[in-house]
Amino acid sequence: MNETESEFLYHEPCDNCSSSDANAVYSDGHTHCFSCQHTTKGKSTIMNAELQPIKKEEVTNFVKGEHLPLNKRGINLDTVKKYNYQVGSWFARPCHIANYYNDSKEIVAQKFRYPNKDFQWVGNPKEAGLFGQETCRGKGKYITVCEGELDCLSFSQVNDNKFDFVSIKTGAAGAKKDIQNSLEFLEGYENVILCFDQDEAGQKAANEVAKLFTPNKAKIASLPLKDANEMLLAGRTEELKSAMWNAKPYRPDGIVLGSEIFEEILKEDKHVTAQYPFKSLNDKTHGLRKGELTTITAGSGVGKSSFCRHVALDLLRQDFKVGYIALEESIKRSALGIMGVALQKPLHLTREGINETQLEETFKSTVGNGNFYLFNHFGCTAADNLLTKIRYLAKSCEVDFVVLDHLHMALSALGDEHTNDERKLIDYFVSTLRTLVEETGIGVILISHLRRSEGDKGYEDGKEVTMNALRGSASIGQLSDLIISISRDIKSDKKIANLAILKNRYSGETGKACSLLYNLETGCLSETTSEVLDDY
Repeated sequence: MNETESEFLYHEPCDNCSSSDANAVYSDGHTHCFSCQHTTKGKSTIMNAELQPIKKEEVTNFVKGEHLPLNKRGINLDTVKKYNYQVGSWFARPCHIANYYNDSKEIVAQKFRYPNKDFQWVGNPKEAGLFGQETCRGKGKYITVCEGELDCLSFSQVNDNKFDFVSIKTGAAGAKKDIQNSLEFLEGYENVILCFDQDEAGQKAANEVAKLFTPNKAKIASLPLKDANEMLLAGRTEELKSAMWNAKPYRPDGIVLGSEIFEEILKEDKHVTAQYPFKSLNDKTHGLRKGELTTITAGSGVGKSSFCRHVALDLLRQDFKVGYIALEESIKRSALGIMGVALQKPLHLTREGINETQLEETFKSTVGNGNFYLFNHFGCTAADNLLTKIRYLAKSCEVDFVVLDHLHMALSALGDEHTNDERKLIDYFVSTLRTLVEETGIGVILISHLRRSEGDKGYEDGKEVTMNALRGSASIGQLSDLIISISRDIKSDKKIANLAILKNRYSGETGKACSLLYNLETGCLSETTSEVLDDY
């Protein structure tokens, strides 16, 4: 006998994944675990006779047990009588007996449940409907489908055995097939409540089964415990009753009915907001928020990196955790840049006047305070996915904000894996980064370059930046929550940069934000009321 011809015998624990009852044993000796999908070949074609399944044509009389209350399961006598659920034995092995009927309400199969949770069928379960189907009216407002017989009994009992309750035959793994075979019967009801086990397998099966029904017919119930019988044993009968009436209509992922979100509307949004180190910029943006993608853009050498060092230092001073990825400089240069802002000294150029004690104290209060993470990118290959590093910073290091300087340098780590088309690379990277922001709740500050300017005046000459000037792809503008541009004439003796808000999804406020003066001696930016651009 090959595996396709063998008969199911019973369930047992799985040695591969440690499941207590998901491993199915068949008559030719092979096994298949419906939890981890591990299969073993048959070791022997000779099985213990008491475990051999008996086909319908070999059954002259089905096993007759007794109707007894199932005290260990909290099931009373009235309930077991309604479902003809019995207690008996098979080949001297004590067992529960679940009787299964055909459409003519004749017993065509029995399912034995042994004390060790093994199962065994006699008769022909393929001819049988769902467990309990013979007790149902076949039409009406509600029917509830459970994952197991004991859950069906539990649900029925807490509802005084007044409504229609059934269960699938073969657990979560066979739920779809069982429902397909009884779909015509179930479609006779206005509402089909699916209350499967609350584990991953049960919920996956419930969502898969719900797709089989007429739209809006299937509803999925949720329980605080694993299944209905656990609820009954815990004395949480009112919650079990409510689960049926409060079941949510099945909809594909992401589809939500507006009338169901009033409680969410009542909750006041709690944005985790940090402050920029420049007051006028805060006035315009209402601060820097977690869960948002902020893009900083400017021409080359205008001051994007310097601006981000100031922001990173201020975030550390506000006790936020910061990840800092500067792909055009070493981690030492990044650290010195931020420490230099704190000391108001360009440490990468000179340490004159700064002793070792000052340097150590500044280090411990800034990049060495335990809340600052850098990415040592030198020596990395294209296989080192930068997005994975950002996810690690968010998930494992629990950073609040990540500074990525800059987008176009980051693309070099993706070209071999995706495409050498810069626009497509940007679309991929920014959309994935946007998803990552939503998934993790971190705030990301992204530096992006501008495309070459048309005409005599470039962005390095102080030309005003627009959204259309973002280099490579419209996705940067579409997916960013906030876009800040920096404009400065790098040839001018006046080291003044003008900041403007090109996009502000939070409040809609755009336009001129502030002017910043760069001090060559300190290497720092400070807010000023002066402007360098007459036409700004």
